[in-house]
Amino acid sequence: MTAIPSFTGDANPYGGGDPYADYRTADFPFTQHADLADRRLGAGVLAANDEFFAQRENLLVPEPAEFDPEHFGHKGKIMDGWETRRRRGASAGHPWPTAEDHDWALVRLGAPGVIRGIVVDTAHFRGNYPQAVSVEGTSVPGSPSPEELLGDDVKWTTLVPRTPVGGHAANGFSVAVEQRFTHLRVNQHPDGGIARLRVYGEVVPDPAWLETLGTFDVVALENGGQAEDASNLFYSPASNTIQPGRSRKMDDGWETRRRRDQGHDWIRYRLASQARIRALEIDTAYLKGNSAGWASVSVKDGEEGEWREILPRTRLQPDTNHRFVLPEPAVGTHARVDIFPDGGISRLRLFGSLTQDGARRLAARHQELGG
Repeated sequence: MTAIPSFTGDANPYGGGDPYADYRTADFPFTQHADLADRRLGAGVLAANDEFFAQRENLLVPEPAEFDPEHFGHKGKIMDGWETRRRRGASAGHPWPTAEDHDWALVRLGAPGVIRGIVVDTAHFRGNYPQAVSVEGTSVPGSPSPEELLGDDVKWTTLVPRTPVGGHAANGFSVAVEQRFTHLRVNQHPDGGIARLRVYGEVVPDPAWLETLGTFDVVALENGGQAEDASNLFYSPASNTIQPGRSRKMDDGWETRRRRDQGHDWIRYRLASQARIRALEIDTAYLKGNSAGWASVSVKDGEEGEWREILPRTRLQPDTNHRFVLPEPAVGTHARVDIFPDGGISRLRLFGSLTQDGARRLAARHQELGG
């Protein structure tokens, strides 16, 4: 396995021009997974012990952090991130913070799941980033308050041990804990600022909730669906197509580069578990001059199963939600949407219910991961 690149130390002071010109980053292998801390999934920063300079909610803003060198407020420089005040020691004789001193923020994941990697982004925090960070996770059902999460009866598992980080950098950490988590505690030692937090992993839904729903979107990210692979990711990620809600702008869907050959583009998905699909939607919202011309949908049952077309190649209209009722239910564990010849779709919805075997397997995995 390739080692995860790491960054330490200050970045140079901002000298003008593009503030991202000297930003330190890398391609982290775990970013192929969905961001479980995505606000679109319902994630939130529940509490922080200090947010004197910049608010904790900035951690989960989906866009990259911005920097305005002239933007100051009554408390000082306004930063696009979460920034705490400088810690001080107990006395003039000991003015430095202790080794145990740290600041923390509690994060509710938008969708509980297994975490594969975390990015602690210190963009624009060049000399005011934390010396080190650590991240812990827990699994608590329902909607616990910050006070309940901080109670003595809540068990926290270390996901990222206390590790030095760099300023103005994407600090990535692989996580190898096979457990389902609902909340995180992000710690910065001893103080400082973090611009963004990204938590990449696999959604593990509550099987009892899905059973109660009966019929639901079996490919939706929040229900445990995954975009496993795609032919082209030039403009936007394939996982956008299974995000909650309707697309609100063009880059909130999936769009490919323009083809100059006789091929076509596609996305392959893994469903929440084996399911019986009865209806589907293909939405091209906000894709007007770049919508896919035609689309087909196929399913297969099991990794070694054969693909079966459940929606033949069908003409799509720009900026339109298309609905199809299947003549008979289709059983499968995976799905694929093929678009012709290129372009994009904003959402794919596959409505159905889990089979008895699918429900059993999902419940077993949920229990195995401590859900």
